[in-house]
Amino acid sequence: MIRIHQSCLNDMKAHAQEGFPHEVVGILAGNREKNEVQEVTLLINERAETHNRYKVSALRLMRAEQELERRGLEIVGYYHSHPNHTAQYSEYDRDHALPNMSYVILSIQDGHFQNILSWRLLDDRTAMSAESITIVHGEKQ
Repeated sequence: MIRIHQSCLNDMKAHAQEGFPHEVVGILAGNREKNEVQEVTLLINERAETHNRYKVSALRLMRAEQELERRGLEIVGYYHSHPNHTAQYSEYDRDHALPNMSYVILSIQDGHFQNILSWRLLDDRTAMSAESITIVHGEKQ
């Protein structure tokens, strides 16, 4: 199970809707032990064709992750949107996933949020398993 603070969900939805019809991407940061997202970091999709893929430079990603870690936050996973598509992971998503991370996908249909699902890579890398999402209301710990 992944726990996502309501304000983080709101930030992800806004990012995905504003980025439509392109995919958006970001970092899920917080507490890995609790698998709790306390903050999201919006990243820039650097891919020229951004309707169904995203790309972030390694240097930009490293700097964002270092800044979060400097502030005492851990990387819980990553999120991205699927414009005019379901929140089901793709083979591309699976091929690029890292173990022990959550991958949240937001389905955006015609610019409007539809649903959100979270996935984790299986140990044998053959598939990703669905991860339940709990929305946390109230103060961030």
